[in-house]
Amino acid sequence: MKNKSGTVIYVGKAKLLKNRVSSYFRSLEKHLPKVAKMVENVEDFDFIVTTSELEALVLECSLIKQYNPKYNILLKDAKGYNYIRISDPEGWSRITCEKTRKEDGAEYIGPFTSSFIVKETVEEVNRAFMLPTCTRQFPESIGNERPCLNYHIKRCSGVCTGKISLREYRETVDQAVQLIKNGHSAVVEGLTEQMNAAAENLDFEKAAALRDRIRALERVTEQQRVVLSGGVDSDVIATAAGGGICCVSMLIFRNFRLTDKRDFFFDEPDSISALMAEFIAQYYSDASLIPKRLLLRGECDDMTLLTKLLTERSGHRVEITRAQRGEPMRFAEMASQNAAQSLSTRTRQDGHSGWSGKDVAALNELAELLSLSTPPEYIEAYDISNIGGQTIVGGMVVFESGKPLRSAYRRFSIRDTVGAPDDYASLREVISRRISEFRAARERGDTSGFGRMPDLILLDGGAGQLSTVLPLLTSEDFHPPVFGMVKDKKHRTRAIAATGGEITISAHRLAFALVSTIQNETHRYAVSYARRSHTKKSFELSLTKAPGIGPARAKALLQQFKTISAIKSASAEELSAVKGMSLSLAQQLKDFFERED
Repeated sequence: MKNKSGTVIYVGKAKLLKNRVSSYFRSLEKHLPKVAKMVENVEDFDFIVTTSELEALVLECSLIKQYNPKYNILLKDAKGYNYIRISDPEGWSRITCEKTRKEDGAEYIGPFTSSFIVKETVEEVNRAFMLPTCTRQFPESIGNERPCLNYHIKRCSGVCTGKISLREYRETVDQAVQLIKNGHSAVVEGLTEQMNAAAENLDFEKAAALRDRIRALERVTEQQRVVLSGGVDSDVIATAAGGGICCVSMLIFRNFRLTDKRDFFFDEPDSISALMAEFIAQYYSDASLIPKRLLLRGECDDMTLLTKLLTERSGHRVEITRAQRGEPMRFAEMASQNAAQSLSTRTRQDGHSGWSGKDVAALNELAELLSLSTPPEYIEAYDISNIGGQTIVGGMVVFESGKPLRSAYRRFSIRDTVGAPDDYASLREVISRRISEFRAARERGDTSGFGRMPDLILLDGGAGQLSTVLPLLTSEDFHPPVFGMVKDKKHRTRAIAATGGEITISAHRLAFALVSTIQNETHRYAVSYARRSHTKKSFELSLTKAPGIGPARAKALLQQFKTISAIKSASAEELSAVKGMSLSLAQQLKDFFERED
């Protein structure tokens, strides 16, 4: 798609191109701001026909890389690159971490995206191999100064003492470099062979030194406890969305260990699964970045195509799977929590002070559980409360960004109460009135309060309540997703009712806590309103026993004086000031109260 100046502003692919392009120009009010803005700027578009979906995917990635279109996702994160530097490759080398790579004759390993991992690695190898980290220059300082504290606490081998030959030092540095390049297991295996050979040659002093070095390596690497089994390098990817932003968080596992984390931020998309597919296709354009396994938390479009694409790019078999259970799910949840926390930090910086990492994670988990395309930022929940068949009311509570929005709560007095109490009919009346209020507000141009379209509706109840409401939500202007909140015999949240049956929720900790909170708050609000209404009706009924006082006058008196005690305490003149009351009628009411007492 191009703008007026002919600049490419968006590149996309589709099996049915007509349907895809047409979708951008229909129901414009339903688009997210970014998509709406893009549509406003589209002046023309070109298309290229390919012979397969895979070719289309490859071409899409290539064109995005070529044109860098404004409305495609752009892969940027806040990290620079870091290097591990080995100075003086033939002499008394030092191993340090550096921000830039210079042409100074030193050996550089990298680049790495994580400065934290580089610093940890450098500290690890210097400590394990007892390499000097002081400012002394070698060989100039050898034998000229007393050893520093690091030597005495066994953090340095003491090159300055002159007891270490250059050959021995070079062997040690080479082993440290091998640890950085090949990992812990390869170095330990080599050291173990050397230790055994030294022992066979009766060189027990060298064997003991090698044994100590192996133990030091094991102690150091024990500190890295985040280990992903499975035998292959893996990237674990999850998303979190909210506040108009989406964060893709990636945990990078190499040689079984968690070595880095990367976060990417985008405008919140229409579909998280589509964004995940676009992200994977673009991020892994460099074959050196492609591991053998991608573990995903949540849905992803075109997984089969992406698997084939990454396999061809990398030259090795690539597996892309959704984490379901066990260890993969544990790390997928870790990635999801990281994404939620990073998103929370970003949204707070952008002025969304109400967001927290826990709220973001819960809403994203709920969206995944209910197969929603994006997390439900604005949730409405409904409950019906019935007291003795005489008082039937409905309550609507609102949760925004995972927290109660009490200013948006609404109460409904059920009007159609003919016959026996019917909770289903009452709920149908409440939702019908909600839809009417929505349409009236939109006609006034009001998109707040009743004029706001909820991202999700939850009903306090199961399949019965759901089947009652679903036929009302089929209109084009008001059709949010709707589910029921099912309780067990002890009135605790048990599951979510959906059109295809119940969805177990107890295993999803954050979503379960959020839905339980919503259900309890909805029930509390409806019951408290029912009790107040019932008390008021009881007062009105007691007033209608007085001569000349009907329902209308009883209601007017309670509106003016609030309580029966206040009415009894009022003078006849004060009572006569109420609409519909005369002085004589007020005196009759006073006489009635005296006789009752």
